[in-house]
Amino acid sequence: MYLPGLGRPALWEPDEGRYAEIAREMYLTGDYVTPRDNFVRYFEKPPLVYWAETAAITIFGPNEFAVRLPAALFSAAEVVVTAAIADVMFGEAVAILAAIALALSPLFFGFARFATLDPALAFFMTAALGAFYMSARSRDFGSREGRRWFVTAAAMLALGTLAKGPVAPLICGAIALIWILMEGRAAEIARMPWLLAIATYSAIAVPWFALAAYRNPGFLRFFLVHEHVQRYLVNTEHGWGPWFFIPVVIGGSWPWFFFAPMGLRELRATESTEEPSHRSQVRFLLVWFVVIFVFFSIPRAKLGSYVLPAMPALSMLAGLGMYRLWRVEARTARRIAGWFSALTLLGAIAAAIVAAAMEGKISHPLMVDAYLIAGLLGAIAIVSFWLDRDGKRSGAFVMTLALGMILVMGIATRARNDGASETSYRNLARQLSPYLRPGCIVGSYRHNVHSIPFYTGFREALVSYRGELAPFADGPEATASFVNSNDDLRRLWSANECFVLVANRKDLGSLETLSPPPVIVGCEGKKLALFNGPNTRAATNCLAEAN
Repeated sequence: MYLPGLGRPALWEPDEGRYAEIAREMYLTGDYVTPRDNFVRYFEKPPLVYWAETAAITIFGPNEFAVRLPAALFSAAEVVVTAAIADVMFGEAVAILAAIALALSPLFFGFARFATLDPALAFFMTAALGAFYMSARSRDFGSREGRRWFVTAAAMLALGTLAKGPVAPLICGAIALIWILMEGRAAEIARMPWLLAIATYSAIAVPWFALAAYRNPGFLRFFLVHEHVQRYLVNTEHGWGPWFFIPVVIGGSWPWFFFAPMGLRELRATESTEEPSHRSQVRFLLVWFVVIFVFFSIPRAKLGSYVLPAMPALSMLAGLGMYRLWRVEARTARRIAGWFSALTLLGAIAAAIVAAAMEGKISHPLMVDAYLIAGLLGAIAIVSFWLDRDGKRSGAFVMTLALGMILVMGIATRARNDGASETSYRNLARQLSPYLRPGCIVGSYRHNVHSIPFYTGFREALVSYRGELAPFADGPEATASFVNSNDDLRRLWSANECFVLVANRKDLGSLETLSPPPVIVGCEGKKLALFNGPNTRAATNCLAEAN
């Protein structure tokens, strides 16, 4: 499900454009130690995902499919690992239901087809927590089996560190410690093979950090202090309140979220020879979810993808909750299905109302997609209840949800294509191609279109803008990536025979004083492409839109 059409949508700005270009430049330069964006050193994130994307580019070429392939594969692997953990904890039936819930959660599905670092981090954190649970399950961390799984967890945390930084061992360590203490097993901490685990972690994670610090003075302070401590405590980029992840989690995991509270009922189960209690396992999943949810809710800087590492725990709880449908009386199962259908139908109506309120603000194709998704949710609510109206067809009920969500994912994928002009600039880059030749300057005015270098192959000269490249913008290798002022822009514009400048429509008035007069040669969304070449025919459709 994650691979078909993976390369069809244009790169989404800014994240996909940024990470795709970093991988392309790593492929071009052959430097796998120092990541670069627009040929400026870029140390906000570690390199593991860039390495994976570069490997895909080597095989498939520099295209959208290649840079998204690692996210798709990490996500598919995470579904497998989640099923394996659920199988050990609760058995095969719950494992299958948990895998369905994770694979068909809207948030998880969306990022499985999105070139970003979070699917890799989520996979390694899931694998690490699964390995730790296996070590704890052996009842002796010092045994051969306990040591093997504990060291495996350390290796996964090291790879998670190379994927997105020390957040992996910090969060997973907190989850493991809290659960061990809740289980009354604090004395076992001393028997954990710490030296072997630390040696394994260091052997995997330290070499890149050491080499990057050796080649780039100031790297460690920037990476650890600026990018992690300060970013967590004081950064307000993507600023949201502490409530942010509540709608993200509910909407991003619906319809499966409805069943997670039913899984939590195992906390009240009593020991029985017929039906063993799963209280310890459910506590582990609850701690897993809550720690991640709370940790990322504290800072103001938030993105929906940050909660991805919590999704496996939620999916396993949902799988356990769905499994209860087969074990309750028909009357209870019918009541559960009724509540689910009522809530889903209300959500579908709310989605339709929101879509109607957006009319005129988004394109017609996106409006159609929004109404289709709302209609599908309503159909899921009605059909699932009708199939299980007697409370005896739980299998049909669950499979209706799964098939319905596959259709919803398909429409959502189409909606991403339909909304490309507002978030992507592949078409704009293609419109520039006829005007580009060796020696041309490609610039962006007061912003950074991250995908322009990826699509054109030209370095992007950022005019009066440095953005997140500012910390390393003063190095000699970064000079060509910046035009520091409007005066510098005017000099370069008049002195070079080939200069293409990408600007927002609202900034067009500020550029009318350029000489020779800029000619509009392309447009997409809110962006215009301006050219200084003589005898250039203006793009009449773009000119009309600009006017």
